[in-house]
Amino acid sequence: MSDDTTAAPKAAPRARPKAADARTLAEFLVRPEPKDPRLTQEVEGVDQDGQPIATRVVIERPLTIYLNNQEIVTAMTVADYPEYLAVGFLLNQNMLRPDDTITGIDHDDELEVVVVRTDRETDYEEKLKKKTKTSGCAQGTSFGDLMEKFDEIALATDATIKTSWLYSLTRKINSTPSLYLEAGAIHGCVLCQEDRPLLYMEDVGRHNAVDKIAGYMFLNDVSPADKIFYTTGRLTSEMVIKTVQMGIPILASRSGFTAWGVDLARQAGLTLIGRAKGKRFMALSGAERIVYDVDPHKLADEDPKHQRKGSRGDG
Repeated sequence: MSDDTTAAPKAAPRARPKAADARTLAEFLVRPEPKDPRLTQEVEGVDQDGQPIATRVVIERPLTIYLNNQEIVTAMTVADYPEYLAVGFLLNQNMLRPDDTITGIDHDDELEVVVVRTDRETDYEEKLKKKTKTSGCAQGTSFGDLMEKFDEIALATDATIKTSWLYSLTRKINSTPSLYLEAGAIHGCVLCQEDRPLLYMEDVGRHNAVDKIAGYMFLNDVSPADKIFYTTGRLTSEMVIKTVQMGIPILASRSGFTAWGVDLARQAGLTLIGRAKGKRFMALSGAERIVYDVDPHKLADEDPKHQRKGSRGDG
């Protein structure tokens, strides 16, 4: 999976947003490393004129997740943060409990396996017999009942999101170096607090990016009550369920909604903000948390190069 070093004619460089300033990058606890050679490789081809080109593409790899001695799932993923992905997946499938003690996480890069060990004995043979394929890219799979424990979660009612925070976050996220800007065909999810992006994870499936953030939050004891979750993908039932399971009260995206996603958000009291591009957005649930502290008509227009398009990895 190493980079192809064969010389090839280079395509004209794609337009890139200006790099985020140092202050923005310093806000992240974790952010993408688009130059990591494990994550992309160069591939040769031809363009619409039949001319040779070379472009970078994202590398997919299988990762098999075990809980103690039981194989749970094999996911297609990029090669970063496998431990966070494994823990987050198990949490969001209700196989790890909030009060579980993790005694070890073993990752073997060569075998493409990660084993999460707990002091509680686990056996999910019956649950693994029930599989529900979700609408997420790369065939996100949820085992058992998707709605398990969903009705028991109470989201913070005193959380807020100021419109100035939302506008600031979209600008910062869109201008941060990422695999999306390097190669496309990728989803991103960002955990935010007020106007500060904290954790930025990417993957070939948005469910994987969500799980990485869930795993980081669990292992680092990050409180969800005052957080905002931003995703590049659609606001589907899966995205709503996982956000609620993590206890995050606000979910925002530059993409659109599904009807079931809206229904579940209203049922859970989740603030659901979509189509957040430039100065525009719409909220279809939980609008009472929104504080309109700036007049969008008085804001300067965002540089078009900073507005990420929906044609590469936003599905």
